[in-house]
Amino acid sequence: MAFLHFITFLYTIFHAVTFLKFSIGADTLFPNQTIVNGQTLISPSQIFEAGFFSPGESTNSFLGIWYRNTPDVVCWVANRNNPIRDADGVVLAIARNGSLVISRAGRVIWSTNSSGGASNPILQLLDTGNLLVVDETGESSSQKSYIWQSFDYPSDTRLPGMNMVDNTDAGQEKYLTSWRNSDDPSPGNFTYRIENQGLAELVIFQGTTKIYGTGQWNGLGFMGTPPYQSPDFKSDFKFKNDVLESMSEIYNYSTVARIIIEPSGILQRYSMNEKKDKWNLVFTLPQDLCDNYGRCGPYGICSTGKTRICECLKGFAPKAQQEWDWSSGCARIRPLNCGDGDGFIGVSGVKFPDMLKFWLNTSMTLGECQAECLKNCNCTAYANPYITGGRSGCLIWYEDLIDIREVPGADNKQILYIRLPISELESNNNLQKTNRKKMPEKFTLILAASGAYELEQTLSNVVFSTAAGRKFEDLELPLFRLSMIAAATNNFSSGNMIGEGGFGPVYKGNLSAQEEIAVKRLSKTSTQGLEEFKNEVILIAKLQHRNLVRLLGCCIERDERLLIYEYMQNGSLDYFVFDETRRKLLTWPECFNIIKGIARGLLYLHHDSRLMIIHRDLKTSNILLDANLNPKISDFGLARTSGGDQITDRTKRVVGTYGYMAPEYAIHGKFSVKSNVFSMGVLLLEIVSGKRNRGSNYSNHHHNLLGHAWLLWQENMDLELMDECLKDTFVESQVKRCIQVGLLCVQRFPEDRPVMSSVLFMLGSEGVVLPQPKEPGFFMEGSCSNSADNHTPSRETIEGSITITELEAR
Repeated sequence: MAFLHFITFLYTIFHAVTFLKFSIGADTLFPNQTIVNGQTLISPSQIFEAGFFSPGESTNSFLGIWYRNTPDVVCWVANRNNPIRDADGVVLAIARNGSLVISRAGRVIWSTNSSGGASNPILQLLDTGNLLVVDETGESSSQKSYIWQSFDYPSDTRLPGMNMVDNTDAGQEKYLTSWRNSDDPSPGNFTYRIENQGLAELVIFQGTTKIYGTGQWNGLGFMGTPPYQSPDFKSDFKFKNDVLESMSEIYNYSTVARIIIEPSGILQRYSMNEKKDKWNLVFTLPQDLCDNYGRCGPYGICSTGKTRICECLKGFAPKAQQEWDWSSGCARIRPLNCGDGDGFIGVSGVKFPDMLKFWLNTSMTLGECQAECLKNCNCTAYANPYITGGRSGCLIWYEDLIDIREVPGADNKQILYIRLPISELESNNNLQKTNRKKMPEKFTLILAASGAYELEQTLSNVVFSTAAGRKFEDLELPLFRLSMIAAATNNFSSGNMIGEGGFGPVYKGNLSAQEEIAVKRLSKTSTQGLEEFKNEVILIAKLQHRNLVRLLGCCIERDERLLIYEYMQNGSLDYFVFDETRRKLLTWPECFNIIKGIARGLLYLHHDSRLMIIHRDLKTSNILLDANLNPKISDFGLARTSGGDQITDRTKRVVGTYGYMAPEYAIHGKFSVKSNVFSMGVLLLEIVSGKRNRGSNYSNHHHNLLGHAWLLWQENMDLELMDECLKDTFVESQVKRCIQVGLLCVQRFPEDRPVMSSVLFMLGSEGVVLPQPKEPGFFMEGSCSNSADNHTPSRETIEGSITITELEAR
């Protein structure tokens, strides 16, 4: 009978107010009101809006919450499993018991099924994005009691203030579930949740398969993910007996942010710009190939900073014959002896293995932990699970160790002790000793008031100073004698010259029969000078990555300014890509390896180096290839650094090369990591097509390469962009993916472009659905002349580069 009275109430409400075309326009819905299609609630500060909507191309309707300034971004859906086929006549109302109900002509489509009674239930949309049903029992706001809230039922988005929960004692679990696709908000294949399997971890599942894990909680953070440092991003973790029961991001009214699990399974955090009309991508998880769960198999360790990202732990060797097949992982070279016949080797700076089979004791010392491990022949490793000062604890792994990766910036005090037979430990300790060459002296370099460099021999670090003596940067860098470099380059003979750029000529040299070098000599007529020389030394001296060219030292003697680098046997990338004959020497796997190597180098500059570094002149001629065609980014004379919290900088001196510069940099002087991403996209499309962005002619239009690629993409003819030289070796899915990623990188607006971690992830992840690109920057009809020399008169041209000394935005 009560249910019949409830239906009669809804039917009466429906006939009384249906088809009243008024906009609620406020944050509160009262029991005598309803919301129909086209009417919405708006939060007090007009951040969020709630009502009925149809996602993407779908004709189905759903009750949801979205951002008012970006209505295509929906952060919560009520009836995910109950789509409304026809929204005509559908109403949202509050029942007398406080339930929130969607109905049509008295038939309930969806309900919150609130239990208990309510004296005066009202519905409110808060500025946090939370939709609440409260019982307003009195005039004072303090007399409101909470009945139901949308934050208790997350969809695919976590908002600040919303909890993720894993509380088995209370029978509560709250996690994110992806949409099925952009047109269908029903629960998809991916979930993002807390997992308390021993030590707490945040994980992404595809169905029941784990595809990503942050690494275990170590007392300060999740060890596989260096903490994201931002004053606007502060997490609140609630533990009970070392179990993570809930976590949330602390709400900050001044920041609009969200975390979403995409239909593809990628987790992304966005923050809204100052104008509150666009979103900036802050980070993506997984962030690289090593974040893919178990990438290197059992006893394998993954590192993005090495030539092969997978290697075996010490004392193990690959199971498979092929070096590229790591699915089966590694096996022991020598079997364990058990008991006193075994020892341990420590590995630091890594994410600990997944806790598939483990034993955890929170009070045991590390020495006791080792003894406990030696008692059991199935024990393969042990560690102190906590990083917090002096805390005891013992974590023991049994059987296979899987999902280990190096973590840049990880605390090296937390060590994983891997069990090996004594014989294997002894063989590691008896490595052959090599004779070390005597390195040149270190020195102190001072920039005098005259602008010239004064040299002071010393055993201290390299110091760049102003005339007043203020330190600019501390470096360690060998100093080479001019006589040594002159002899190595045959006195800088023309026969030894291998290239020339804006800095000056580059020479090949031989320090010995086995050691080749490349020497950049600052030209006396070069427009690049002392600033660029100092900049290159400062930025590259401390950078260590296999996809960055290595600076061996420098020479400052009399009026000579020389930089000494490792020699790259295959020269620059443009030597191959844009030459009709040498282009045929590259196979598609080699091109794909070059593309991924450049991306890894940029990811290091943007994310893993001490300072965020923006190259500002990334182009094919600044990508060098070693003997194995591994790419290395070079020429940091024009690069700039940016603090981790600095998103965009601006300059009146725009330097770089036509065709590779992002629109916001070329026109307004604004540069950021997204400027590098644009250049990366140009490089990618040039490598695939074998054509320059500028100077290439097409029969049916006057666009540049970016415009040509965009037109082919729109016609679903993207494979026609590929160079004919690659037709015998290409992999279609990889080529199409590279073209799509390239177009995503060269989108007009920087906030639309992906970050480098996403670029690398998208390049290496088959089967993941990629976003659709938008129109590229500089997409416009050009003149009939596509000459590469067609520059505007106000710019000074040097080897294809430009310098704009005074640039004002229009």
